[in-house]
Amino acid sequence: MKKALSIAYLVIVALFLYAPILLIVFFSFFGQSGVNFSTQAGFSFDSYAAIFSSPSSGELFTAIANTLIIAAIASVISTVLGAVSAIGIFHLGKRMKKFVNNINQWPIISSEIVTAFSFVLFFSTLGIGNGWVRLIISHVTFCTPYVVLAVMPRLYQMDGNIYEAALDLGASPIRALFSVEIPMLLPGIISGFTMAFTMSLDDFIITQLNKGTTGIETLSTYLYSDGAKRGLEPFWFAVFSIIFVVVLLIILFSNLSKKTMTKKAEGGAKV
Repeated sequence: MKKALSIAYLVIVALFLYAPILLIVFFSFFGQSGVNFSTQAGFSFDSYAAIFSSPSSGELFTAIANTLIIAAIASVISTVLGAVSAIGIFHLGKRMKKFVNNINQWPIISSEIVTAFSFVLFFSTLGIGNGWVRLIISHVTFCTPYVVLAVMPRLYQMDGNIYEAALDLGASPIRALFSVEIPMLLPGIISGFTMAFTMSLDDFIITQLNKGTTGIETLSTYLYSDGAKRGLEPFWFAVFSIIFVVVLLIILFSNLSKKTMTKKAEGGAKV
């Protein structure tokens, strides 16, 4: 009985989490153009064809390109900054480490609307104009703490004696860092990169407030303007479905890569 209730509870939670997404994927094959779902039109690939044939296809692909460019640049920079910061924080004293860890969590626990407006005020004070620079800096800033949180657990799991052994065997601190420490942290770094990329990809409020009047649109801001002005285009359901599948594949690949790297690192440590 207890096992049955546990399984039922997990099924209910899974339904609440994934049923809405699966519904979007399902109805993307019925040429939907609004949120009043119906299958009366019959099964078709019209939503997917609309990605390329709609009069708004050019705007859609521009928004996709902008989203991917910002996410790629921001995730790479934040991954480098986050990984280096995590290593530095780990080697701090106990009190200082706790203090810096608390500061690192401020952007995460802070309301996104507050963070977005603080960026607007910050950039305006420094005289940084609207556009790419604002967007990339703001995305790097709010993505970096997630990378730090992803890398820190790997540092606590790592055997510090291996790094010390590399130094004792004549390796310089830089070589020991890149030859010993970074490879062992790679699963956490990949996790941090994946989190940073998806967080940047998903952001709306910070992007909307900081893009200004430059005309730069990402997927989230273009969805907002498209829905507000004309109503949702049919291709959105197909776009959402594709994004879901791509992100799911990235997560699966990331998890498989982490497992493989962890096994290799453990095997190398045993040798």
